[in-house]
Amino acid sequence: MRVRLIALGLLVLLAGSVQGDVLEAADCGQCHGEVVHRDRTFGTEGARECLVCHNGRKQGHDKAAGTSTGHKKEMPLPAVAGRPHETAHPKVGADPNPMVLVPAGEFIMGTDDRLPDEGPQHVVYLDSFYIDRYEVTNAQYKQFIDATGRRSPPHFRNRTYPPGKADHPVTYVSWYDADAYCRWAGKRLPTDAEWEKAARGVDGRIFPWGNEFDVNKANTPQRWARLQQEGDTLPVGSLPEGASPYGVYDMSGNVWEWTASWYQPYPGNTHPNENYGEKYKTLKGGSWFDCSFYKCGISAPVFNRAFFLRSTRNKSFGFRCARDAGPEPGRHADTMRKTLSGDRHETTG
Repeated sequence: MRVRLIALGLLVLLAGSVQGDVLEAADCGQCHGEVVHRDRTFGTEGARECLVCHNGRKQGHDKAAGTSTGHKKEMPLPAVAGRPHETAHPKVGADPNPMVLVPAGEFIMGTDDRLPDEGPQHVVYLDSFYIDRYEVTNAQYKQFIDATGRRSPPHFRNRTYPPGKADHPVTYVSWYDADAYCRWAGKRLPTDAEWEKAARGVDGRIFPWGNEFDVNKANTPQRWARLQQEGDTLPVGSLPEGASPYGVYDMSGNVWEWTASWYQPYPGNTHPNENYGEKYKTLKGGSWFDCSFYKCGISAPVFNRAFFLRSTRNKSFGFRCARDAGPEPGRHADTMRKTLSGDRHETTG
C-alpha cells in the first residue's frame, strides 16, 4: 500500500501539482507523505523535515533530488515509438564487452549539495584504466554460466534469459556473481571512484551528459511515468545521447551497478553512519526502478551511491567490468576463462 501511495504521489507531482517558486511541507507530502528516506521514516507531519535538506526552494529541490525536471510541467515526452525496449539497439553479442580507456588524472568526486554520504566533494587522482562500454548483458552472462556451470539468475528459465532480452543488462546477480564474471572475462569490478570518473569526466558534472536532467537520456522512473507504461530495463546503449564524456553508456539509470568498493566515508566526511565499514559493497548508477529511499528518481546523478550486502540479488542490480590499463587482455583473458571454467564451485561467503 505504501508503495502504491508513493507511486501515486509521484504521478501527481509529475503532472505539475506543485505551484509557485517555493516548496511547502504540504507539497513534499504529496510525494513523500510517508516514506523511508535513508535511516528515517517521515510521516505526513514529518514532511516538514524535507525542507531541512531541500531548502524549501522548488529549483533547489529539483537539483537536490537529482531530477531537476521532476516537478516541471514542461518536461517533453520521450521521442520513442512504442515501448523503448522494443526499438532498434546495438547487438553486443555474447563475448565480453568492448572497453574504453579512461586516461590518468584528477577528477571531482562526490558533492556538497545532497546526501551526507555523497560528500564532501573532493579531488581524486586515478591511474588510467579501462571500463566496459556497456553493462554486462543477459547473453554475455549466459555464456559465462554455460562455461562455468554457475547457477543462473532466478529470472532465467532452463538456464537462459527471457525471450527478446539478450541485450538487456543481466539482473538478479549478487556481488559474488559480478566479481566471478569479471574475473572469468580477465577483468575486475571497477572501484566506486573509477566508476564515477568514467561516468562524469573531469568537469564535475551532475549527469553523464551534463548538469540538467533529461528524461530522454536515461532509463529512469521519470521516463516510464511520462510514457505511462510499466518500467523495465532497456537494451544496453539504447539512449546514446546519455553517454558519458568517455563514450560509456547507461551510467545513469537502467540498472544499479556493483563496484569493488566497500561502503566507506569519503575523506573529510564528518557525518557518522553505522553502515560504513567492510560489510556492504557500494553500487552506483541508479536504475529504471528506484528502490529503497530512492522514490522519486534521486538515484540519477553520477555521485549517488547505494550499499547492500554482497549476497543481495535484485531486479534492478547489474554490473560492468573494468581492468588496469595495459595491453589488451588477449591470451591472458582466454587463459583466465578456461581456468575459471574448470572451477564449478560458486563462492557464497
